Amino acid sequence: MEGPLAADEDRDMEEPLLSNSDRKEGLRALPFIIANGALEKLASQGLSPSMILYLTRVYGMNSANASNVIFLWSAASNFTPIICAFLADSYFGRFRMIAAGCIISCLGMFVLWLTAMIPQARPFCDGAICDTPSIAQLLLLYSSYALMSIGSGCLQSSNLAFGADQLHRKNKSNSGILDRYFDLYYVSSASGSLIGVSCIVYIQDRMGWRVGFGVPVALMLLSTVIFLLASPLYLKPMPSSSWCAGLVQVFVAAYKKRHMQVSSTGTSEMYHHKNGSPLAMPSDKLRFLNKACIIRNSEDELASDGRASNPWILCTVEQVEDLKTLIRIMALWSTGILVCAALSQPFYVLQVASMDRHLTPTFEIPAGSFGAVFVVSLILWIMLYDRLILPLVSSCRGKPTRLSGKTRMGIGILLCTFSLAVTAVVESNRRALAIKEGFSDDPAAVVNMSAFWTLPRYILLGMAEAFNVIGQIEFFYYELPKAMSSVATSLFGLSMSVGNLTASFIMTTVDNFTKAAGVKSWVSSNINQGHSDYYYWLLFGLVFANFLYFLACSRSYGPSKEEARGGSNAEDDLNNVN
Repeated sequence: MEGPLAADEDRDMEEPLLSNSDRKEGLRALPFIIANGALEKLASQGLSPSMILYLTRVYGMNSANASNVIFLWSAASNFTPIICAFLADSYFGRFRMIAAGCIISCLGMFVLWLTAMIPQARPFCDGAICDTPSIAQLLLLYSSYALMSIGSGCLQSSNLAFGADQLHRKNKSNSGILDRYFDLYYVSSASGSLIGVSCIVYIQDRMGWRVGFGVPVALMLLSTVIFLLASPLYLKPMPSSSWCAGLVQVFVAAYKKRHMQVSSTGTSEMYHHKNGSPLAMPSDKLRFLNKACIIRNSEDELASDGRASNPWILCTVEQVEDLKTLIRIMALWSTGILVCAALSQPFYVLQVASMDRHLTPTFEIPAGSFGAVFVVSLILWIMLYDRLILPLVSSCRGKPTRLSGKTRMGIGILLCTFSLAVTAVVESNRRALAIKEGFSDDPAAVVNMSAFWTLPRYILLGMAEAFNVIGQIEFFYYELPKAMSSVATSLFGLSMSVGNLTASFIMTTVDNFTKAAGVKSWVSSNINQGHSDYYYWLLFGLVFANFLYFLACSRSYGPSKEEARGGSNAEDDLNNVN
């Protein structure tokens, strides 16, 4: 393959194994990288669960506006890794990107802490009544979110891959070590998230926002120091052209040749391809892109070594087919948007906050800490699925059995619809009880209903993410070319970003539409007067329709590469629903 992708492959083939001393240094550096990622997750995940309470109680925002702010913050945090990954691969390198991310994240958390420490940085509140925040106060608050989003993007895009760099440079001889590293990294990150949504949220609930926001600042500062202190131990690969440039080149080359007439009976000689490649000719799908790899004049467009003289005018068949594959999977990618929208609902915390959260007569669990059940459910289900369920089913059937990534995506969407139905039923009962107990005008009142009724929702959401999200990454990894494997993780981050924007749009639309109809907003700040149960039923309907859309996309896509190799024994079961 010519261009950046081909150059990367050639460099991989020529690059020798790391020396023993290099490998030893790399292994010594891994604990610092893993600790950096775990502490960052601990700090960042400790801020998000209770943020809606901070915005509604300290800044006086209504629930809909506060939710939209959180949606946009989360969307930015999930979109920036795509940009940062391109910058790290092409210009700055992963070490510099992680270092910058640590510093920027720490600065963002420090600015957020200042809003809690300095009275003039936030609006004045007299009990439950708060002044309208000034433009300067909002700018300070939003700047902290912007800095944290940029810092998170820098870290998410490079931290995991930088650890893999310490073991090898795309050298498959260390694949066993890499597998163990990936497992350890994800377990440590999940553990950091679990501690964050439980312990730090508890500190915020018991000791207030000053201490509760100060602890993440200290943790992020510690994470930065740990990472930078180990700088002499790191192997720091130089940046190179990324996959993104190769895809853009196809678009540019096809556009420049848009007026070219393409013969329907072409031969392999008229197309530019890598020697020995099985893809001598492009496919008939998305034929307008085929013009990018057509050789018009071999003397002008080809160099003496057979490479393209200008990759922005002539691309290879492989580059064209890589782009086609990416475009082709986008329909299935889009089915994860509403799942991400359902997973990111901050309204869940308001429901839990209005219910009895006592574990014992003297110990009350913070509302934001109930999200820990989601993380525990995610971790436990992954362990049970990989270590117990699949081996047991394979033993019963007498042959290896597993679900393909596409099938797992569909199961995850279905589980998400169940979780929303459970949430709606619980909320309907909670609201009816609140009105019966005379709390219609008191949104801060706690009804005589255990918050543990919300646990099935968190358990189902954890299972939904375990199926859908991991299924997405697995499906994209198998379908996309090896040179584009980094796209797999980036696509999920993009779906999270678009999912948060979609959730914000849905909430704003529901808020405006119900107010215009002359009734109390379904997503009112007073959830006892609003109808968030109707809002959850609306989400249920949308996600269920999304499941039907997934089935249509799955059938249209046809068998995935994994299924074609016999990797799935349950795809037919899922398609039978269609």
